[in-house]
Amino acid sequence: MRFSSLYRRHGRARVAVVAPAAAALLLGGTVAAVAASTAGAAASHGEASARPAGTAGRYIFVHDPTMAEEDGTYYVFSTGDPAGSIGNGNIQIRTSRDRRDWTYAGTVFAAKPAWITTALGDIPNLWAPDISYFGGLWHLYYAGSSFGSNNSVIGLATTPTLDPRSPRYHWTDDGLVFRSYSSDNYNAIDPSLVTAADGSKWLVFGSYWSGIKLTGLDSATGKPATSAPAVYSVAAKPFPDPEEGAGIVYHDGYYYLFVAVDTCCRGISSTYHIQVGRSASITGPYADASGTAMLNGGGMEVQGADAGMIGPGSPFVFATRHGRDWLVYHYYDAYADGDAWLQIRPLIWVDGWPVTGSPAVPVPGGADPRLPGLAALSTA
Repeated sequence: MRFSSLYRRHGRARVAVVAPAAAALLLGGTVAAVAASTAGAAASHGEASARPAGTAGRYIFVHDPTMAEEDGTYYVFSTGDPAGSIGNGNIQIRTSRDRRDWTYAGTVFAAKPAWITTALGDIPNLWAPDISYFGGLWHLYYAGSSFGSNNSVIGLATTPTLDPRSPRYHWTDDGLVFRSYSSDNYNAIDPSLVTAADGSKWLVFGSYWSGIKLTGLDSATGKPATSAPAVYSVAAKPFPDPEEGAGIVYHDGYYYLFVAVDTCCRGISSTYHIQVGRSASITGPYADASGTAMLNGGGMEVQGADAGMIGPGSPFVFATRHGRDWLVYHYYDAYADGDAWLQIRPLIWVDGWPVTGSPAVPVPGGADPRLPGLAALSTA
């Protein structure tokens, strides 16, 4: 999922990292503050952008993040807390005006939709949201499943605005988008919307089994146009095919497929990292910079572990109005008991390939890379 069978994983292929003026963020906070907020209701506490090294007892759980901006406010949606301490396992929402200091703002649903319980039983949490805007509505795709199972569903929720203060704010449960059964050779989790160069809508998804898949959507409904839509394979690894949390972005004539590869959800034992390949066609074939097809195990590493930032995964590319791209992802903090946190780095395109810039907020255990151009960049 964006939380492969409860989370994700990774593979190899190094690429040089450039360090232009950049910005990034980390989330932190206390269990007590989070637990004090009611599921579905806005919380008033703020969450620090960075955690002191070695601080124990803090728990926020930001996993599989996706980010949007509306009227100057940034919104991060993330996987429900599997422990149930935060929002009873529902998709979490956090807000910020500067992409640094975040406030917990409740959950998309007050309770998991009944149709999911009917389909899957009483699962502990909802996974891997993906936020996008089209057709006058914000569309939030998400997954429901259980660890190690491909009996999974992808659901959709919509709202006219992300601002909870607006009288127009209301999340509508639009129900099932796509699903997989134990008899299928793929797993319908970790959904991510793709808008093609011609404006058509697609959904990339998948985790383990036979890898990453892609299917077309009706641009009006945000769901497949037929009951048996075509499913394309776009990436696969050797057994057990440890990849998930995929997303596709169009840039300069190519579609770029980002994938989290290897094992997630094991704290500092996680081996997730983020790989990429590209294709001139949205349905593939995708290949890395060396020409190795992603269906044959290819993939160029975009982001790996960095000091105490372990297992980066679940990549989401956020584009600003000014043409700047950012890579949003989670990682496990080696200095905070392996808790899952949020990181944002600038994504720079070099010779047709993406590389990540240095974060402004230092990663756990790393040197402080504060750069002179930060102030201008952080206002993008």
